[in-house]
Amino acid sequence: MAATALTLSSGHQMPAVGLGVWRMDSPAPAIRGLIHSALRAGYRHFDCAAYYQNEAEVGDALAEAFQTGLVKRADLFITNKNSYRSSGVGTTPSALGDDGVLDIDASISLETTWHVMEDLVSMGLVRSIGISNYDIFLTRDCLAYAKIKPAVNQIETHPYFQRDSLVKFCQKHGICVTAHTPLSGSTANTERFGSVSCLDDPVIKSLAGKYGKTPVQLVLRWGLQRNTVVIPKTSKVERLDENLAVFDFDISGEDMDKIKALDRNYRTNNPAKFWGIDLYA
Repeated sequence: MAATALTLSSGHQMPAVGLGVWRMDSPAPAIRGLIHSALRAGYRHFDCAAYYQNEAEVGDALAEAFQTGLVKRADLFITNKNSYRSSGVGTTPSALGDDGVLDIDASISLETTWHVMEDLVSMGLVRSIGISNYDIFLTRDCLAYAKIKPAVNQIETHPYFQRDSLVKFCQKHGICVTAHTPLSGSTANTERFGSVSCLDDPVIKSLAGKYGKTPVQLVLRWGLQRNTVVIPKTSKVERLDENLAVFDFDISGEDMDKIKALDRNYRTNNPAKFWGIDLYA
């Protein structure tokens, strides 16, 4: 059976299933309700970022949960991101400057940024630090200059975008892989980016039926059996329990191979669609 939590190189445990809050842009009461429902359902891992522009709402919901005794802060694993630019909580602007060009500070290297993050660990402000959307070469460079090894690399990976070489490289070097967009974005990415969802694949649907599970549960289980952490996003309370009900079955080796054969090297989370630039050019 897949582990319910993975031990990071930092020594801390990360719950294997988390709740992503990207595009959780409902009114504050709805976000509060969803966060509290997630906590009651058993979620102890939340994936956040300034770029999601809902930090204040999520923070208020968690603060209330702590105050009312619904959960203790020490029980939660909360991920945040060092955004490209930020002008305050929940007010991160566009990644593009007025000239339409990606607006990042070219005078500060990733290495410099990493060492500042290491300082945060030394100061006791964070427990684990990691990287996101790093390919093999950026990951290799980080390993070379890091005093504290990155605990996690968060990347898009799902049956249509398996990235086995990167996943195995990270795991070989003790870096846990967290799969963002673990369901290939489902309806949200289909509507926003015009992408194709792996949940509609006949093989996925057939195998889900075989195990008496939904396609969502099958794909999340596949991610867990790759020893990755999965952080599906949902804005629907009824989906919370479904996304957690993935620890009571195993996908056979033969069926894992069938899913492996579905790889299309197909990225569904495409910044070019909402930033107007090809970030991977």
